[in-house]
Amino acid sequence: MILAYFNGEFVEPNESVVPIDERGHQFGDGVYEVIRIYDGKPFMMDEHLDRLYQSADAIKLRIDPNREAFKNSMLELVQRSGLTNLDLYVQVTRGMAPRNHLFPECPVSVSMTAKPFQIIPVGDKGASVILHPDERWANCYIKSLNLLPNILAKQVAYEKGYLEAILVRDGKVTEGTSSNAYIVKDSSIITTPLSKHILSGITRMAVKNLAELLRIPFVEKQFTPDEMIIADEVFITSTTLEITPIIRVDDKQINDGTPGPVTKALKEQFKQII
Repeated sequence: MILAYFNGEFVEPNESVVPIDERGHQFGDGVYEVIRIYDGKPFMMDEHLDRLYQSADAIKLRIDPNREAFKNSMLELVQRSGLTNLDLYVQVTRGMAPRNHLFPECPVSVSMTAKPFQIIPVGDKGASVILHPDERWANCYIKSLNLLPNILAKQVAYEKGYLEAILVRDGKVTEGTSSNAYIVKDSSIITTPLSKHILSGITRMAVKNLAELLRIPFVEKQFTPDEMIIADEVFITSTTLEITPIIRVDDKQINDGTPGPVTKALKEQFKQII
C-alpha cells in the first residue's frame, strides 16, 4: 500500500498533516531525495543519504545527526508499506514557524512517502528530448525543493511530446530537468563535469562505476548541443529513469535512430546490479 510519514508518525498519504506555516510549503526551504527500492533492497541508499546531508549542509539545515536512526525510520516506512518495488521520497525542511525570511528556532520537519515505482514506457526503443535554456539558479548541486524552472522546462518538453528537456547554459549542455545527460563518441562516454551547475546524480555515479567495470572511457568534460546531435549515442540517467537511451534531440535523429552498443551494455550491466 502507499504509505507516508510526517515527523515521527506514519499516516495516510491524503491525510492533512502539514501546517500552513511549514517552511517547505511557504518558501521551498528544504531538501529531498528519491531512493528506489528493488525487491525490498534500497539501491545505493548510503550514497543518497550522503547527498541529502550534503544538500542540507549547503543550506545550513541540520538533519538528525544520528544518521543510523534516520535511516532506520526510512526502512521502517518501507517495511510498513508492504511494497517490495517502490520509490521512497524523503523531504526535510526547516520546520514550522510563523512566516519570516530569517531562520526560525524550531525543529526540522521530515516527511516521506513510499509508493510503487513506475517504469517509464521507453523500453529498448529509446526516447526523444528537446534542448531548453538552463534558467535555474547557480547552485544546482543542492537537491533543493525549488524546482520551478525544472518543472516549466519539463512541461514544455511534455507538451511537445518529448520525454525530457536537456538544459543549455552558456552554449554548453548541463543536464536534464531531472536527469544527467551523456553522449558517446568514439566508444567513450562523455558527460558534464561535476560543478555547482549540475546535480551529482546517484545513477551517474553507478554509470561511472559500470564504465570502469566494462573498460569504457568515462570522460568528464563539457559538450555543446551540436556535439550532442552528431554523437554516436546519447543517453540520460536518473533514479526513476535508470539508463534511458535517447534517439532524437529536438527534430534531429541521433545516428541511425536506435540505442547504441555502449548504452545497451550499460543498461544490461545495470540490470545485473539492481
